[in-house]
Amino acid sequence: MNIEQGFSTGSAMTDPSPAPARRLGGRRGLLIAAVLTLAIAVALFAWLRPTKPAAPAASPLPRVTVVVPGRQLVAGSISTTGTLAARREMPVGVAGEGGIVTRVLVEPGTWVAAGQVLATIDRSVQVQEGAGLAASISVARADAALAQSELDRAKALVSRGFISKADIDRKTATRDAANARVRVAQAQYGEAGAKIGRLDIRAPAAGLVLTRAVEPGQVVSSGSGTLFRVAKGGEMELAARLPEQDLARLRIGLPARVTPVGMTTSFAGTIWQLSPVIDPQTRQGVARIAVPYNPALRPGGFAAASISSGSVDAPLLPDSAVLSDATGNYVYIVGAGDKVQRRAVKVGDVSDAGITIVSGLSGDERVVLAAGAFLNIGDKVAPVRAALPAKTAS
Repeated sequence: MNIEQGFSTGSAMTDPSPAPARRLGGRRGLLIAAVLTLAIAVALFAWLRPTKPAAPAASPLPRVTVVVPGRQLVAGSISTTGTLAARREMPVGVAGEGGIVTRVLVEPGTWVAAGQVLATIDRSVQVQEGAGLAASISVARADAALAQSELDRAKALVSRGFISKADIDRKTATRDAANARVRVAQAQYGEAGAKIGRLDIRAPAAGLVLTRAVEPGQVVSSGSGTLFRVAKGGEMELAARLPEQDLARLRIGLPARVTPVGMTTSFAGTIWQLSPVIDPQTRQGVARIAVPYNPALRPGGFAAASISSGSVDAPLLPDSAVLSDATGNYVYIVGAGDKVQRRAVKVGDVSDAGITIVSGLSGDERVVLAAGAFLNIGDKVAPVRAALPAKTAS
């Protein structure tokens, strides 16, 4: 019994009870599990919680290209169109009694001198009449010579008393009448010669034959109208119709360039006449531009003209910067605060270099170069300044 107790006591001393250690380990595990559970719950809450949409980022301002045109001397020009014609066109017809055309000596495009024969008319009858009148002159001269001889003999007999003073007076009158008949015959012969000469159709002045409206064998008279048209000196002109406000800017002597339709070559010309009146219906007048002869300039053809009208100090803008609507022409400018403004302008000359702005701009504004149609008044933009295209430089 003692032995069993001793064994029991020894066992208790060498193997202490594990109960406190197990209780400590259990608490630590519970703590870790709670922390993990909390972390998972927080993560799930954060994942499942509905999120507010992010505020949209502010949109950037539209970039707009602008130019500052300034002011420059712009060569003024007026563009117009018109019809080519001879500067001095001379219609040529029959001046005499006419007849059958025997020869036509020129063709359209022929250069002729003043008085040159263009066509001839049969003159057989007139020649015979002229021959008869020439013979009548001889008869009249013979009668005049006989009358003079008789007068001379009578004067020699007056002193002898054979011839009275009254006979001398009668013979003197007979002599004077014979001399008058000579002059009448000569005048009639001259008239016949003039009529024969008028059977030749002649150029009234040197120039270029434009048209021919007669052929050999044709019967013509003074009522036949125009048989030839001749451009005096070959000079041509462009008759350009212009609004009265453009006509007021022109003066005689201003240079111009004339370009026939279908051609790229232009010809130098000069304004030689301005219409003194304005058509009350069309409010237009005519500017006549003289052009030296060139085969490419054909009367009746259509041509364009650019007339230099001096220089003006004004802004010059590209075509893309100027817009128009029912109220007129305008541009968009970028004003204070980089906001878009509309500015009405008055347009002057339009050329390959650009559009001249007569009024509405001082030249210091920032003018929208393009895309103005997509802007609205008051829009705020980011202006980007660009240099004017090279072609706008004067």
